[in-house]
Amino acid sequence: MTPQSAQVLLALNAEAVGSLKEGVNFKKNPEDGKCYIIYKNKDGLKACKNQCKHQGGLFIKDIEDLDGRTVKCTKHNWKLNVSTMKYVNPPDCFLQDELGKFCPYFFCFFSDCSVSLPWSNSFFSDTDERVTYLTHACMELQLGQRRFMFDPWLKGPAFARGWWLFHEPPADSLDRLCAADLIYISHMHSDHLSYPTLKDLSKRRPDVPIYVGDTLRPVFWYLEQSQVKLTNINVVPFGVWQDIDEHLRFMILMDGVHPEMDTCIIVEYKGHMILNTVDCTRPNGGRLPENVDLMLSDFAGGASGFPMTFSGGKYSDSWKEEFIKNERKKLLNYKSQLVKSLQPRIYCPFAGYFVEAHPSDRYIKDTNIKNSAEDLNALINKIAPEIKTWTPKPGSVLDLGLALRDPTNSEAITSPPGSAKIYKDSWDFDLYVDELNSAISCEIFKHQSWIQFYYTWAGFQNYNLVIRMIETDDNFEPLTDGYDYFVDFVDLSFPTKRPDREHSYIEIKNRIGVMRYVVLHGHLWDDLYIGFQNRISRDPDIYHHKYTHFISYNKTNNDCCLVLYMTIKTLNPFLSEKTDI
Repeated sequence: MTPQSAQVLLALNAEAVGSLKEGVNFKKNPEDGKCYIIYKNKDGLKACKNQCKHQGGLFIKDIEDLDGRTVKCTKHNWKLNVSTMKYVNPPDCFLQDELGKFCPYFFCFFSDCSVSLPWSNSFFSDTDERVTYLTHACMELQLGQRRFMFDPWLKGPAFARGWWLFHEPPADSLDRLCAADLIYISHMHSDHLSYPTLKDLSKRRPDVPIYVGDTLRPVFWYLEQSQVKLTNINVVPFGVWQDIDEHLRFMILMDGVHPEMDTCIIVEYKGHMILNTVDCTRPNGGRLPENVDLMLSDFAGGASGFPMTFSGGKYSDSWKEEFIKNERKKLLNYKSQLVKSLQPRIYCPFAGYFVEAHPSDRYIKDTNIKNSAEDLNALINKIAPEIKTWTPKPGSVLDLGLALRDPTNSEAITSPPGSAKIYKDSWDFDLYVDELNSAISCEIFKHQSWIQFYYTWAGFQNYNLVIRMIETDDNFEPLTDGYDYFVDFVDLSFPTKRPDREHSYIEIKNRIGVMRYVVLHGHLWDDLYIGFQNRISRDPDIYHHKYTHFISYNKTNNDCCLVLYMTIKTLNPFLSEKTDI
């Protein structure tokens, strides 16, 4: 393969190559304005995009680097050793993608990945496509006689009790879901994989076809132990078209940053293409089709416990306010530039309409300021006025065929009925919080041996970190009858106080109901962290990627509930066979 048959990402003439200094060089491609990093040494050149794999931040020179090999991200101070393309802060993290190959004859970095992208644009003039927004990330595509539904979260909370729906779904949303011909669920986070919603679906139509990507962390990891009985779940490979009929096909793609769980999707109907990047940080590693007819993506930010749940040190309210303001601004710029580069005909921000509605989370609601869809669309209208934008409301409909034939036609977008309720003002707090708190009184938690078993079973160790876990009430006040314990991950021991040696230390206060529910049902700790159900302080204040990634992804707790119960039952033969766990 030669550079002529591949996509040239960065071209340098002989003079430009000769002017490169030893070590790190920052270059901007005048053709498209994209930024790159080139590392030069006696062995030759290496290059990568100037974009952090964590959350897309821009790298700058690391003034603390004496060897001229590392760069620092402006978003979260992550550091990349460009000579190895490995992240050194945090360690044991991602590997940065290099720019394909380097051809010294042409002085070009190029990528052969783009040569055979598995999509094409061949447009038909007449289509019958209607896109209806329901709530959060849930869209309904009416494609001829087919009904295609995305990520149905229609009831209940997400992330334990931390997130609640911002919009009121149309009254017939569940009926629409039950009538779907196929459903796509992007990943296992509960604002996309909503078990309260799917429980109702399974009662009415358990055989509805559901499609998920073949991720390392299966989307339906907890299906067997849930009350959801779905019988037609299809796990499909990445990057392969799934043909539904002669007019409709779709392809699921992985995220370049979190390939173990995040996915996105391309739907093609009669030659028209809809790209839904969902929550992906770097969808398909940045290789995406341009000029699609409709692009959907998240927009809001604020989907993390950091920094709202952190305390001590620099984490004052004023610091958090300034940090959040800057982060949201960076996210707006990143999303708007991505949309501008892909040039979709129509763009719609969604998958960000959640609110920390529970009264106990008022502090989070007031602090965790998010971007609005209106602000993002206004920025896109400014920098790319040729792209039509749509700010959806529940029940609003985009007639995609009409909008493509005549972008100026005001009838292409139908507003919700005047009587429709747009914003939620009440939620079933007690129903779901009581369910979580039911775990508090389970028999197994009367035996302190559950602690040693749980962390030993998880198996994280050989890492110089000590955590202190404290069970609290809703206001994060320690409980006199709750557990307060240490875990030393050097040797996976359980000391009664902090060790005397030098070590990293994290103190975590968890709401007792959520913590015990997570342990009991084997859920990921994302329910605690992303759900704002804990408060965290660190000494020193550094991010432990290896530990966090392990408890979130590497060791899911599928059978923990059963094994934990059986282990404690062995230790305590007086437990009844009918003990309700």
